[in-house]
Amino acid sequence: MRVALLIVALPTFALAQGAPAPAPAAPRAMTLADWYRVTQLAGAQLSPDGKRVAFTVTTVREAENKRHSEVWVVGTDGSAPQRWTSPSTESSAPRWSADGRYLLFTSARTGGKGNTWAIRLDQPGGEAMQLENYPTQGSFNRTGTLAAWSEAVSEDTTKRAADVYQRMGTMSRPPFDAITRPTDPARYDGRHVVDMRYKSNETGFVPGRRTARTWRPTQIWVQATDGSAKRQLTDTKYSHQGAELSPDGQWIAFTADARLRPDSVVEMERDSLARLPYDKGRDEADRNDTDIYVLPVTGGTPRKVAEAMGSEGQIEWSPDSKRLAYVGTPRRTDSRRVFVVPAAGGTPVNLLGDWQFEPSQIQWHRTGTLFMLADIGGRSALFRIDQTKRAPVELLGGRRRINGFSVDDAGAQVAFVGTSLTKPTEVFVASTAGTGERKLTSFNDALNQQVAWADAERFTYRSVGDLEIEGWLMKPYGYEPGKKYPLVLYIHGGPHSAYGEGWFDEFQNLAAMGMWVLFTNPRGSSGYGGAFTYATRGRWGLEDYDDLMKAVDIVAKRPDVDASRLGASGGSYGGFMTTWMATRTQAFRAIQTDRTITDWTYWYGASDAQGLTEFEFFGKPWDNQALYDTLSPIRYVQKVKTPMLIVQSEEDHRTPMGSAELWFMSLKKQGVPVELVRYPRSNHDLSRNGEPWLLVDRLGRLRQWFGYWLQDRKPTDPPARAAGATN
Repeated sequence: MRVALLIVALPTFALAQGAPAPAPAAPRAMTLADWYRVTQLAGAQLSPDGKRVAFTVTTVREAENKRHSEVWVVGTDGSAPQRWTSPSTESSAPRWSADGRYLLFTSARTGGKGNTWAIRLDQPGGEAMQLENYPTQGSFNRTGTLAAWSEAVSEDTTKRAADVYQRMGTMSRPPFDAITRPTDPARYDGRHVVDMRYKSNETGFVPGRRTARTWRPTQIWVQATDGSAKRQLTDTKYSHQGAELSPDGQWIAFTADARLRPDSVVEMERDSLARLPYDKGRDEADRNDTDIYVLPVTGGTPRKVAEAMGSEGQIEWSPDSKRLAYVGTPRRTDSRRVFVVPAAGGTPVNLLGDWQFEPSQIQWHRTGTLFMLADIGGRSALFRIDQTKRAPVELLGGRRRINGFSVDDAGAQVAFVGTSLTKPTEVFVASTAGTGERKLTSFNDALNQQVAWADAERFTYRSVGDLEIEGWLMKPYGYEPGKKYPLVLYIHGGPHSAYGEGWFDEFQNLAAMGMWVLFTNPRGSSGYGGAFTYATRGRWGLEDYDDLMKAVDIVAKRPDVDASRLGASGGSYGGFMTTWMATRTQAFRAIQTDRTITDWTYWYGASDAQGLTEFEFFGKPWDNQALYDTLSPIRYVQKVKTPMLIVQSEEDHRTPMGSAELWFMSLKKQGVPVELVRYPRSNHDLSRNGEPWLLVDRLGRLRQWFGYWLQDRKPTDPPARAAGATN
């Protein structure tokens, strides 16, 4: 034993004398096991005094097949981050109380009422508690002594449901106005449906609105921080949305139906409009859905601030309580704009003019600065809006994604979570002038040093109609000049979403296999203005398909791309597009389709999101059956020759299983190589937040599918392994 200890100690002594340290191992390719080691950070909230940042840390507990979230706090002075919530419970969404007394957070821990908990700031590390008479939500006045918010009057429905049908589930009970009843209620355990909205991708089958609860509009509530109980300020049949208390504590601004009609009337009107024969121009005409109102904090009759067409939200008071800023969309297909209007009434002023991009978050700070976060194509940036020149001024940007922001009371510092193509999320702080940026956390540093995350070259190109499209080409691991590598095109969902300058497991997964990964934001993507986003309306699979294939044509000409070994992968809208591509081109040697849609009429009946095609395809199937049929890949399935891997979730109510089954059977009947992988206990969000084991299994199957068809890798049985040893 003494000899062993001496041998181990000698290198330590030598290093202390200045001998060179062993060279670190060269970064390696990502393995599937690395996915379990990535830490996700979210919701950075800067304390009012600017000294600390609270945020959510989410890790994966592989052995338990689950994610785990905790609240951590880091000092802006560079001190080490500390865990502030128990590792034995799930905690997230931290926020500082306006008066600086508490750190509030969300947790479903037992022994409490509701899910809001608090940690006293004069006793950090102490037991979390729940506050009986203290406002834990809403907006506050300048002194932090009064809060206001919107909330529906709660109703306990548990006793109403506790009858002979309870053990069979709420959907087994006869719904309101149902004609039929179970012959023997004790034996019937099926589902009885009369309402249109009876299932949801997030929660599965749900009781109808009328059977689950009576209609309860949201009301305005106020509460002081002096220990007094909360008070319901309004009691109306219409909803008050997004209540915001003025800094002087005298007024509450909110949005509501433009005519202050009861919610039930508005809903019935929407239902009746949905039943009308579709007029292509009807919803494109100016229509006033909501308006902004103000109400004295003592109650009374609300006053409309202005008649603004379209819809409004994200209300922000000016520091002097005399003006209101908000994000408005005059028409559904317009770009979102930031407007300012006098609280006393007047004409809203557009502060962004015809600027191409759109705001995602605004904050009118007590110092008078109007901050704005916006997506600039695939990147995001923090801006200050110059209210005199009516123009945004970029403060923090670069090739990365900024996920939300928080400013201290002095207006001196801003905290945010940032990520780039080669770096997972971390917390950063900078001055509000855009200088002195510092990274405050290092949760992923050790993994970053071990794994060679692939970087991507950004490029733009002109497509149909001379429209500029943004794209990225991610380099394969182990790249050597003079060699050719296969390429996989990735297509995002939505279509009104976007790829961008952030770390993404799916891209890294295939790049680690020695493949180029091409991803673009074709027309229809978000982040480029309303006109770009809705350019695909009624034209899915037409010019957007050309945008994608144009990118493939451009990069396939590179001498280091093997144009004979091309693949494509996509989910949701990308799943539709990959099946659509298979009917139009044989340029790809293999395709993987996720959450696919192959028949739009079937999708309309089976999905939980009929409003998507009612808007995008100008009506319901019987209003515009020709378009539904023309854009359905199944109508052209006889043209498919490309081997396809289909991945679908059993509980996906957004893009239900039937599309995948129809596509699988059609290809099988034609002798096209095809495999269908069905994941249990999973919905439309499997690839983003599904069970870790299943999510990683999916990543592995993508490796295997494209490895087989593009790299001539032979299928092998996976070896038995210990946790963390996945390859």
